[in-house]
Order: sequence, then structure tokens, then C-alpha cells
Amino acid sequence: QVQVAESGGGLAQPGGSLRLSCATSGSFFRIYEMGWYRQPPGKQRELVASIAPGGTTNYADSVKGRFTISRDNLRNTYLQMNSLKPEDTAVYYCNTRHSQFGIDVWGQGTQVTVSS
Repeated sequence: QVQVAESGGGLAQPGGSLRLSCATSGSFFRIYEMGWYRQPPGKQRELVASIAPGGTTNYADSVKGRFTISRDNLRNTYLQMNSLKPEDTAVYYCNTRHSQFGIDVWGQGTQVTVSS
């Protein structure tokens, strides 16, 4: 059974940086699409960034130029967040997906708070 676990959240000042990490269990990480989502207080969950097995990335307009998603060849996916804004405050979730295999797994989330 595939599991994912996030780490790296916390408190940052506006203009600061944080790096989130996501570890995916199992032997087929390389073929999964990975995504970072977030849910701000009182709002719906939204896509932040995704990365395909081949490395193609996709970003929400609100984070383009500030956030970078990446993955290694082992089991880890990262979200480097720079120039953080108060509106980036949210619970951030990692998602691993493979439609053909019926895999759609979420982590428990990690809190990111941007405040002075």
C-alpha cells in the first residue's frame, strides 16, 4: 500500500523561504505523478504544483516564479517556497497518483504559516 508523508512546514516571515519534503513508500515512485496542494483556512483545497514522471511541471498562477517543485529518483518530492506571502498560509498536502493503477494517495498535511 502506497503511503506519503510530508515534512518541513512551519512559520516563516513574509519574504522568507521554506522547503517541504514528501516521502513516498513503495517501489514504483518513478512512475507516479506527484503534486502539492494546499488548503487555506476556510477555503477549498487547491493545486499548488505538480510534476510528472518525466519531470514536466505545472504551477498555479499564484506561485509561479516563487515556488519550485522537484523530485529525485528514490522516493522524495520537494516544494521550495521562496518570497513567501501571508496568503500562502495553508495546510500543504502531498499527493501521489497513477490513474491506470488506481492510485490516489494523500498525506496528512503540514502547516505553513507566513506571518510577521
